[in-house]
Amino acid sequence: MISLKELMTKHDAFTGLTMGNYALARAMAEAGLKVATSYPGSPTPEIGAALLSVPPAERPYYFEFSTNEKVAIEIAAGASMNGHLSACFFKSVGLNVAADSLIQLSMMELIGGMVVILGDDPGANSSQNEQDNRHFARMSYIPMLEPASPREAREMFLEAASISRRLRMPVFLRLTTHVCHARERVDFGPLPAGGEGWESKFDPKNGPYVPVAATVFPLKEKALRKQDEFGRLMDVSAMNRLFPAASGPARLGIVSAGLPALCAVEAVAAAGAPVDVLKLGSTWPLPSEKLCDFMGSHEEVFVLEDLDRVLETGIKALAFDRGLKCRIHSRREAADLMGEMTPPRAAAMLAAAWPGHFKAPPPRPSSE
Repeated sequence: MISLKELMTKHDAFTGLTMGNYALARAMAEAGLKVATSYPGSPTPEIGAALLSVPPAERPYYFEFSTNEKVAIEIAAGASMNGHLSACFFKSVGLNVAADSLIQLSMMELIGGMVVILGDDPGANSSQNEQDNRHFARMSYIPMLEPASPREAREMFLEAASISRRLRMPVFLRLTTHVCHARERVDFGPLPAGGEGWESKFDPKNGPYVPVAATVFPLKEKALRKQDEFGRLMDVSAMNRLFPAASGPARLGIVSAGLPALCAVEAVAAAGAPVDVLKLGSTWPLPSEKLCDFMGSHEEVFVLEDLDRVLETGIKALAFDRGLKCRIHSRREAADLMGEMTPPRAAAMLAAAWPGHFKAPPPRPSSE
């Protein structure tokens, strides 16, 4: 395993075994990041450690641990308004502190691009709750991508940065604890040659940058148009991946995203079940046409996710609006809305809907 400094400064493409957070930091360097900010908290602090591994005089970027998350997000937004690609990252509950400033950002012209990285914590491994930050994406009109592995963390950061620059709006990248800390062999690309300078590209004509009173409505309309364009991009994106049933065409399907999708794939393989799995790359907005095609070609679909019923609510509403006849299953018990997803848990949830294809694992022995 190479050193953190080498991970961040090696100019040529290479392949290495690394953790999700480190893969994400390398992706920042590959994307030409200029400004990164954070307020430290698990499960994301290793991103900062990687950025700090490069001596200040050698860094092509500026990085700071800010006073708090609100300050961090405002510095990153200001950098993007001036034409510099920026990113900020913090743990799940950190977004609460940043929300006051975050909510307006989709209405701004962030010409340099900006990626907001969230480390959600199913299982409350290091947090005071299991807050599901997918709700913030819908509330703020900010698109969200959700990787399932270190390799995807790198790939989706690069995609998020590219789309953010194209649409001139922030993009969320939602990781969970195991994606942050998992290790995988990742193919890295070369670092950009040269790089942009620090000259400001701020243009007040891109504003207004003060959404108040009558200025709010045209800015909100612009944010909604951008959100719709993101959804159209996701409908044809390779980040959506179909895992077909080994037995051939199936009448049953699973829709999932992030780490739960890989748990679903493993549960299906272990059971030898005739079930297709559609793994979504974006959790907001949903790739509606891709989902409708999938639901239209399956008699029954199970929506598998961790924490709140975010995908389930959106997918059921979409099926209702389109008049689809597909039967939609979801998690049944309150306990299913808590904790980290694992292949055995996924199998148990699927067994409740399709007992002929899945078996719930035996209960774990009591520690008493």
